[in-house]
Amino acid sequence: MFFRFVVNRRLFPSSALRLPQLKRRYMKKLLIAAIALLIAVPCYSQSSIENGFSPEAGAEALVLKSIDSARQTIRMAAYSFTSPQVMRKLLDAKKRGVDIMIVVDEKGNKSKASRAAMNLVVNAGIPLRTISTYTIHHDKYIVVDGMHVETGSFNYSQSAARRNSENVIVVWNNPELASSYLGHWQSRWDQGVAWRSEY
Repeated sequence: MFFRFVVNRRLFPSSALRLPQLKRRYMKKLLIAAIALLIAVPCYSQSSIENGFSPEAGAEALVLKSIDSARQTIRMAAYSFTSPQVMRKLLDAKKRGVDIMIVVDEKGNKSKASRAAMNLVVNAGIPLRTISTYTIHHDKYIVVDGMHVETGSFNYSQSAARRNSENVIVVWNNPELASSYLGHWQSRWDQGVAWRSEY
């Protein structure tokens, strides 16, 4: 009681509202300000990082997880493009309505397996372009929903998953990084040539 009396007497004139009334008034204003801040500022989860290695420690699983996480868009840049597991996940994403676009190295995808994979995704309605502008288009990354980036040495191939020593990293919830990768992806897409299905 003494503390409450001192606060009232020293900080507020005798005509001021009592402390409990002030608390209610300022708590209400604070709540309104907090709600306005939540509406005004985009709400992103905290950025986090996962990594994996092949052939022994989950590199392919992490690539597949990143594709599975997509709800809106996938933008993929690839050198080698032959992995049946990656193809399946891309087709699954397409079936659930994800907008997918892929650009791959032209010279590195002349094999029968590569052509079959490219035919498969194009026939499923996924646009794919090949790029021959550079000595090698050695990019290997996926941008998911404009928020998440998967990258590393991992080619989207059986060899990368089963035989090679490779690494994968996924940066989750980082729209600034994703935007940088999307700019690079768009520049390569613009230089590419649309792949036409062979059957």
